[in-house]
Amino acid sequence: MADTTVKVDIETRDRLAAIAVARKTSVRALLADLAVEQENQLKLGVATDAFRDAVSQPGIAEAFDRDFGGLPETTRATRRVA
Repeated sequence: MADTTVKVDIETRDRLAAIAVARKTSVRALLADLAVEQENQLKLGVATDAFRDAVSQPGIAEAFDRDFGGLPETTRATRRVA
C-alpha cells in the first residue's frame, strides 16, 4: 500500500502519539484502526435507523414479542426509546 501524508496541527499529532503509546502501537496503526472503527460506526448508524423504521411499523413489536418471547426485562423498559 502506498503511503501519503496527512497534515494535522501539533496538538492533534501529540494527542494521537500519546494514544498510540498507551495502546502500544504506532500512530499509523492507530489511524488505520480509527478509520475502521468510524466506518463501522457509520454502518451501525444506518442499521440502527433501518431497525427503528422497521420496529415502528404497526404490529412489529407485538409480533416480535409473540414469536420470540419478548425482550429481556431490563431492555423492555427502554424499548420504546429505540
